[in-house]
Amino acid sequence: MTYFSEVDKIRYEGPESTNPLSFRHYNPDEEIEGKPMREHFRFAAAYWHTMRNMGSDPFGPGCALRPWEDGTDSVEMALKRVEVMFEFLVKMGLDYYCFHDRDVAPEGKNLAETNAIFDKIAESLQAQQEKTGIKLLWGTANLFSNPRYVHGASTSCNADVFAYAAAQVKKCLEVTKALGGENYVFWGGREGYANLFNTDLKREFDHLARFFHMAVEYKEKIGFKGQLLLEPKPKEPTKHQYDFDVANCMAFLRTYGLEDHFKMNIEANHATLAGHSFAHELAYAQTQGALGSMDANRGDLLLGWDTDQFPMDVAETAHAMLILLDQGGIAPGGINFDAKVRRESFEPVDLFHAHIGGMDAFAHGLKIAAKIREDEVLEDLLSGRYASWDSGVGEEIESGKADFESLETYMLEKGDADKNVSGRQEMIENVINRYVFG
Repeated sequence: MTYFSEVDKIRYEGPESTNPLSFRHYNPDEEIEGKPMREHFRFAAAYWHTMRNMGSDPFGPGCALRPWEDGTDSVEMALKRVEVMFEFLVKMGLDYYCFHDRDVAPEGKNLAETNAIFDKIAESLQAQQEKTGIKLLWGTANLFSNPRYVHGASTSCNADVFAYAAAQVKKCLEVTKALGGENYVFWGGREGYANLFNTDLKREFDHLARFFHMAVEYKEKIGFKGQLLLEPKPKEPTKHQYDFDVANCMAFLRTYGLEDHFKMNIEANHATLAGHSFAHELAYAQTQGALGSMDANRGDLLLGWDTDQFPMDVAETAHAMLILLDQGGIAPGGINFDAKVRRESFEPVDLFHAHIGGMDAFAHGLKIAAKIREDEVLEDLLSGRYASWDSGVGEEIESGKADFESLETYMLEKGDADKNVSGRQEMIENVINRYVFG
């Protein structure tokens, strides 16, 4: 059965195309810096937003028109969604998808029944992967929606909830491995606090770390070769989440001896909620050798929550791609569209328009970033700005030869520091805009 009969496979038609159901910049086989676009991006669609988002908000129920839905969360409906999702992925030309366990498979009456349902849906997912060649970028467990997780999962004050969450992650790791998943993500949706008076911070940190150590141990036991990813977010739904931002996550991982096992899955909207830019979080993770994957979306500057809009800002995507190119790529991670159509965009075809826009924005950004790198404009700016560190006292400091006494002697003889030069921020922004504008 065809669920998107009005949409043909989305194809690249070039910058001059006015066909809204075509790519103007994303040409999957076009080589940039010696690698096809599809390999630079490793684009994925999010099962939760694509298949499960019905457009509800605090002021009203969902209004999305999804002709395939029957209004239930039955196993039969879950199996049908698998067919719909893979038709969408094929027509979009997406090579990957991502899921939470509860996106694809409903819960049963108990854990045993829930696991059996998950296995049944996984068989269908595996069949579609084999049929289409589409792969699983990463899986993850939903440890935040069910009421049992009202106080968190691994940081819950209820030890039974910790145990249930552990069993749920165990199963999701097994299924992710069986489906050939290339990563596994942890996002602590309710791992945090709402009130410090009723929270034992040290105990909850210790429990969270023990949970992660258990996951690492089980990953190794079953031979799962995928990368474990931690996704930072500062707040919402909790007032303060323990995975606040990249710096916070790296400090936590190093405190508990987990830094060699995890990398970061950076989401743009989570970065802005933390008071950072998307580029800041990507760059910070890169400096730590921990940039593993990204969730591509954006927030609304006029709204203070996680709006998960599709990325459309080419300047922002160009900056992101500069960081990825500098790193040499993002594999085994990728760029997952953790983004949803607006509530007012309720027809099935809007799913295509949204993903086309996001993929084109990143493709255009990639071309801009590659041109900036080719012209070496940033290298020239940086080398000039930090020239004092390449010889003399700067070189002695960086090489470890200098100490406080030698630096005092140096400055007593010199009298004062050399004059600073302008940072030329506006000029640099003008230069970048020259490439963005084309």
